[in-house]
Amino acid sequence: MADNRCAIYARCSTDLQNPDMQVSELAEYASRRGFEIVGIFTDIASGSSDDRPELNKALSLARHRKIDSLLVWKVDRLGRSLRHLVNTISELEAVGVSFISLKDSLDFSTPAGRLMFNVIAAMGQFERDLIRERVKSGMANAKRKGIKLGRRAVSVNAAEIQRLRSEGLSFEAISRQTGLSVGTVFRIAHRAA
Repeated sequence: MADNRCAIYARCSTDLQNPDMQVSELAEYASRRGFEIVGIFTDIASGSSDDRPELNKALSLARHRKIDSLLVWKVDRLGRSLRHLVNTISELEAVGVSFISLKDSLDFSTPAGRLMFNVIAAMGQFERDLIRERVKSGMANAKRKGIKLGRRAVSVNAAEIQRLRSEGLSFEAISRQTGLSVGTVFRIAHRAA
């Protein structure tokens, strides 16, 4: 079995756009490379949308090793964010499926392509670290200003929870009656037992 099975994924942001140009160029590229096109998947979804059923179908083919490459017109057609892009490409790499972005000249089956993936992955990690740093800084600033962080303390009547349990009420019923989470009710009941 040759490693030449591919899926084409195209995405447009609105109904006013047409993915046919993307698909046409990708099909031509696949033909030049001698790839067998197993499936063509197109979504109409904004870049930030989580709802991409056709992408999910293409990724399912990858997970089940029914394709060897996933072709996209541009890298931004695949990822909602840098993190999503890195995670998706990492998942493809983990199952041995190459990622190819035609207009960006990225082919992660080549040494240069793998180097570029590592650069993209490093940028994803950098983005996560910056977000983490901003959150920590914001929390420290709020503390300095005297702003209390975290959840408000909840008043818990352990005797009441024990009484309700002895009456045969379930943890869920006690949770509804007291307004506490099921987990809190469970912990209090078991501490007192």
